[in-house]
Amino acid sequence: GRGAVDMKNADAMVLAVVRAWARAGAVPRRDIVLAFTADEEDSAVDGADHLADRHAGLFEGCTEGLGESGAFTVHNGPRRPLYPIAAGERGTAWLKLTARGTAGHGSKPNRANAVSRLAAAVARIGEHTWPVRLTDTVAACITELAALQGLHVDPRARGTDLDELLPKLGPAATLVEATLRNSANPTMLGAGYKVNVVPGTATAYVDGRTLPGGEEEFLATLNELTGPDVEWEFHHRTDALQAPVHGRTFAVLRESVERFAPDGRVVPYCMAGGTDAKQFSRLGITGYGFSPLRLPPGFDYWSLFHGVDERVPVDALHFGVRVLDHALRNL
Repeated sequence: GRGAVDMKNADAMVLAVVRAWARAGAVPRRDIVLAFTADEEDSAVDGADHLADRHAGLFEGCTEGLGESGAFTVHNGPRRPLYPIAAGERGTAWLKLTARGTAGHGSKPNRANAVSRLAAAVARIGEHTWPVRLTDTVAACITELAALQGLHVDPRARGTDLDELLPKLGPAATLVEATLRNSANPTMLGAGYKVNVVPGTATAYVDGRTLPGGEEEFLATLNELTGPDVEWEFHHRTDALQAPVHGRTFAVLRESVERFAPDGRVVPYCMAGGTDAKQFSRLGITGYGFSPLRLPPGFDYWSLFHGVDERVPVDALHFGVRVLDHALRNL
C-alpha cells in the first residue's frame, strides 16, 4: 500500500515502542518528542516548516532527531549486510527558469524565440558534468565500504579517482554515487498554447541538489549554464546537512543495530535527497536517518519508494521495534 515504505513503517514502529513503554510504565533517560508531520514530499510549509517557525517551544531542549531513510538492510553481494545510517543530506535547490522572447506567428523567422532559448539552457543543464566534492560523511562512508572489500583507501588522498573506485565497492556503491557531486535535473517544461504561435515566455523547473559547502558553486554554475537569455529563481530552497559520525549519538545508533543484527555492519551515509531534518535543524536539532528494518535478500527497498506496490515484511518491523526501543532507551 502507498506509504508502507515511505514512511508508515516508521510511524508504526515508533508508536509500537511508546505504546509498550506506556503499558510497562517505562521511562526513557531523556524526554522524547514525537512529531508526525505533513507536506514533507513538497515544501514542508504546512508541516515541519510550520512547526519550526510557529511552535518551536514544543521542541525546547531537543538536541537530536531521528527520522526516515536509515538503518535498513543493504545486501552487499557475498559480504556481510550493511545498515546505512544517514548522517547528512544534500540541500534542496528547486529552480524555476524563465525565458523571454518575441511573440509572433509560427510561420515567420524568429531570432528571439523563448522556447529555443529555454531549450538550449535546459539542455546545457541536463548535460553538465558536476565535479566531485567530497564531504566528511561521504568520505567516512567510502572508507568503511572500501575496508569491507579489503581495500585500504584514503578517499581524500591526492590522485584518488573516486569514479574509478566506486565499482570496487560492490553493490553498496549506490550509497555514495549520488552524493559525490551537486546535481541539477530538468523535470518540467511549459510554453505556448497553439502550434502556430511563438510564445513570448517559456518556463522550466529543475530539481537541484547541493552538497554541504557546495551551494556557492551551484549558484555560479547555474548562472553560467542558463546564460543571458534565461532568468532563474528558487522555487524551493533548503540547506544541506551533516551530522557527526564519531560522537556518542552515532555510536549508540550503531550499537543498537549491530546488537540485533550481529552479522551486519553499520556505515554512515549522506542522503541524496532530503527530509524534515532540514527544518528541525533550524532549532539546533542534529538529524539522523534511523528507521531500522531488517530486509531479506532480493528485497529491493529503494525501488519501492513512491511505487504502486510498497510493502514491508512484518519481520522487518519486529526487528525495527527492538532496535528503536534499545536506541531510544540509551540515547
